[in-house]
Amino acid sequence: MADERAKRIAELIKPLRVKPGSKVNLGEDYDPGYKADSLKKKDGAELLRTGIALLADYQRRLAAQNTYGVLVCLQALDAGGKDGTIRHVMSGVNPQGVTVSGFKVPSAEELDHDYLWRYACRLPARGQIGIFNRSHYEEVLVVRVHPENLDRQQLPRAAKGKGVWERRYREINDWERYLTDNGFRVVKLFLNLSKEEQRTRFLKRIDVPEKNWKFSAADVRERERWDDYQHAFSQMLSATSTRWAPWYVIPADRKWFARICAAAVIVHTLMEIDPRYPTVSADRRQQLLTVRRELEDEAPKGAPADPFAAKEANEAKEAREVAATKARAARNGAARASSRAGRPRAAGRTGSEA
Repeated sequence: MADERAKRIAELIKPLRVKPGSKVNLGEDYDPGYKADSLKKKDGAELLRTGIALLADYQRRLAAQNTYGVLVCLQALDAGGKDGTIRHVMSGVNPQGVTVSGFKVPSAEELDHDYLWRYACRLPARGQIGIFNRSHYEEVLVVRVHPENLDRQQLPRAAKGKGVWERRYREINDWERYLTDNGFRVVKLFLNLSKEEQRTRFLKRIDVPEKNWKFSAADVRERERWDDYQHAFSQMLSATSTRWAPWYVIPADRKWFARICAAAVIVHTLMEIDPRYPTVSADRRQQLLTVRRELEDEAPKGAPADPFAAKEANEAKEAREVAATKARAARNGAARASSRAGRPRAAGRTGSEA
């Protein structure tokens, strides 16, 4: 069953993966309205619930093993659905095992360090899933579209000259390779939104009073730089989708499908890690059995020695009884059908006999 689920998930996300070394033209290569032919919106809620349940299960194992960590990088244009993706996809996990970090305009302290410093400070610990709502890729996206931001970073003149973006791509790839070599998997999701869908979502933020707080006139001004951002995203995807940290371009025009895809990519990564619950030594197991006997001896009169084991046994017994009842009903139904099939039919009356 697990192998079959893993196969289905891998097939779903395969078209979304940016092949390392490929040259990406975002507008031509990836359709924001794409949807897998086999999926329909009416099935979306159930599929998302399945993904959330799998994610919760693997997150518990990740925390228990405490060997690997997972960093999820979310990038998108404004109204791309980053917040909603986090809210829906991570709804079933233990909050203690997840950290979410958002990165806005750098502070004075952050500008006094190298451009990756503030991101390194927010990395997840082993056993955790860390989410970057916008990430270190802002340094080759917003900063590239608005190169005046390089001046605020107080860089030496040579660090701002020719080849700055190619150098940053290389530095980011090396940093992510360092993280993966040390047990931290990097999952990179780009929520690919069409210009028309962005316009629709902006209007909704204006038209619906409860969403007015999400609207910013600055977002509309950034929309004027749409082509510049598309170019920057294309260059970023081409240069930084690597074997150890590939990009996945998530079609974002359909929110329900985008959330399924995001959950599938994260679950796929956790399945590859395959974290396991730790096993205890024979001596430790013997200690547990000794403590168990002591606790069983403390049971009040009339109470089961081990309430949990008693409950498990009772539920297993009820499940067997239900299965047996269904099996008997199926056998009886088959017997009745066989009896009816073997019974000779009565001759019908003819019109002259009537």
